[in-house]
Amino acid sequence: MCDRVMRCAQEQSARLLRLALHRRRLVAAIVATWPQEPGARTGAEWDALRALLPDGVTAADIRNRTRQIRAYRDANGVFPADLIELEEPPNVAAQVVLAAADRQLLTLERTGNRSTRLRLRLPLVESPASSRDWAWHVLPVALPPTVPPEAALCAPTVRVAKGRVRVDLPFKVPVGFAPAAGHVIGCGFDWGLNTLLTGVTGRLADGRVISDGRPFAYDASGICAKLHRLWAEREHLAAKHRHLERLLAAITPADSRYAALSTGCQALGVEHERLCARIQHVNKALAWSAARWAVDQAAAAGATVIYVEDLATLEARGRRGSVNARLSGQVRGRIVEAIRHLAAKHTIAVVTVPARGTSRYCPRCGEGTSVLRHCPAPDRLAERGWKWAWCPACGLSCDRDWAAAERIVSRGLLGQNATRTHRTTGVRTIATIVEGNVARARRTRKPTRAARRARRTRADLHPRPAARDRAKNRPTPKRPTRTSANPRNTSMTFSRVPDRRTVPAPPPTGDGQRPAGHAPKPGRHQPYRTGHVRNSHHRTGFHHAQATPVLTFTEYGGGLGQATPVRVA
Repeated sequence: MCDRVMRCAQEQSARLLRLALHRRRLVAAIVATWPQEPGARTGAEWDALRALLPDGVTAADIRNRTRQIRAYRDANGVFPADLIELEEPPNVAAQVVLAAADRQLLTLERTGNRSTRLRLRLPLVESPASSRDWAWHVLPVALPPTVPPEAALCAPTVRVAKGRVRVDLPFKVPVGFAPAAGHVIGCGFDWGLNTLLTGVTGRLADGRVISDGRPFAYDASGICAKLHRLWAEREHLAAKHRHLERLLAAITPADSRYAALSTGCQALGVEHERLCARIQHVNKALAWSAARWAVDQAAAAGATVIYVEDLATLEARGRRGSVNARLSGQVRGRIVEAIRHLAAKHTIAVVTVPARGTSRYCPRCGEGTSVLRHCPAPDRLAERGWKWAWCPACGLSCDRDWAAAERIVSRGLLGQNATRTHRTTGVRTIATIVEGNVARARRTRKPTRAARRARRTRADLHPRPAARDRAKNRPTPKRPTRTSANPRNTSMTFSRVPDRRTVPAPPPTGDGQRPAGHAPKPGRHQPYRTGHVRNSHHRTGFHHAQATPVLTFTEYGGGLGQATPVRVA
C-alpha cells in the first residue's frame, strides 16, 4: 500500500501504543514503590511514588491500579512483571483515522449550510497492487443543525456500523478565552442524590463568598424511572438469550428444534441491541439537556466560571442501589464534557474542585470543623437520613445538595489562584482545598407598589387631560351595574370573555352545524409544562426532566453589611 495509507494505520496504532506505554510506566512505578500498607501510604512513600510516576496521573488512577495489582498478587502470590499480565490485548475498532492523511488521499468540501462532500480514495480490491486498484469515492455527508455555517471542518474518521458508513466529523469554531483565575461571580454544581444537579451562585467580595440564597436544581426522577424500566427489560431479554444459547449448545444442527431455537435466539439478540441503543440515546439526551440547563443558569446569573466536583475523587460509599445514584454515575462524565463544550461558546471557564467533605461540613460556620447532621426532613431532625442537612452549631437547615453546592462554589472562588491547566487536554483542576464560610445576601428587589406611589409627584397622580378630553361637552356615562331594583341588568359589560363555555352546548336540531366551543369535561385539568428552561421543548427537545427555570437576576446588594448569615427553614 502507499505511504499515505500506512501513515493512517500508524496513527491509529500509535494511539494505542502510547496509552499502553503510559499504563506500563504507571504499573512499574507502583510495583517498585509498593508500600507496607497499600491503603495508607506514608509521606515518604508518596514522595517516592510521585518521583517515578509520569505526568498527568491522578489519585484515582493510582488507587485503581493499586487495587488491580493487589488482586493479582493475592491470586498468584507474586507481583506482575509487566502490563500484559494484568490486561488483555486492546480491542481495535474497525475504523480509518484520516487525521494523518493529505489532499492526495481525501478532500473535504462544504456544499451548503447543512451538507458537505467527502472525496476519499479507497481500494477496489482486498490487496491493491498498483494505482489501478484505487479509485475516488464521493460520500455526501449531511450536517446536523448544531454545526454553524462558519465552522471549519476537520479530517474525519470513517467507520462501518450495522452495514452503513458512518463519518465522525469534527469541526472548529472560534471561541473567546476564559481565564483560569480572576473570577468574581461563579456557579457551583453538586452531583446530588436528591437531584441530578443542584447549583448556587456565589460572589467573591473582600476575601469571602456571598450567595444569593436561591438554589436551582435539575430533577431527573421521571427519566430515571423510564431508564429503570428499560434496564429491567434489557436484563430480562439477556437472561432469555443466555438460556437459548445454552439450549443450542446442548443440541446439534440436525435436531428438529435447532432451527426454531436459532431463530428465536437471533431475534432476542436483535431486540437486546435495540434496547441498548435506546438506553444510550436517552443517557446522551439527558446529559446534554442537563449541561445546557447548567450553562444557561450560569449565563443568566452573569457568572464567568462553573465549578463542579472532580469525578476522579468521587467514590460510591453506601446506597449503591439508589436510583438517582446509579443514574448520575452513568451520565456524570458526559455531563462534564457537555458543560465544557457549551460553556466555551459563552466564554465561561469550567473548573473541577475536590469533592471530599462537601456534604459533610456546614457552609455557614464549618470551615472543616462543624459537621452537619443528615436527616430525612426538617421536622425529623432526630432520625438518621440523607436528604436534609442540619447544623447544630448555627442552626442551618437546608437541602443537603444545596449545602454541598455552596461549599463547592466557595472552594472554587477562594482557591482559584491554585488552578492548574492540563497541557494536553486543557482541563482545569483545583487540587488545593481552601475552606471558607458562605454568607447569604438577598439581591436587590424591585420597589413595592407603596414605594413607587411615594415617589410619584402630583402631576403623575393627576395628569392633565388631553385635548380631545377637554373638548368634550358631555359627561362620560357610568358603567351599568346590577342593583337590588334591577338584578337582571342585561346591558352589563364584562372585562373578560370566558375561554370556554360554562354550560354544555345544545345538541344539533337539524342539518345545521353544532355551535362552536367545547363542553367542559369533569376531571380534565389544564395542560401544564414540565420544561426546565425557557421554551425547553424548542431549545432542547427533551421534556422528561423538571428543573428550576432560568431567570436573569439583578445585582447583589451593595456593601458587605447586608451579607449576614440567615437561617433557612
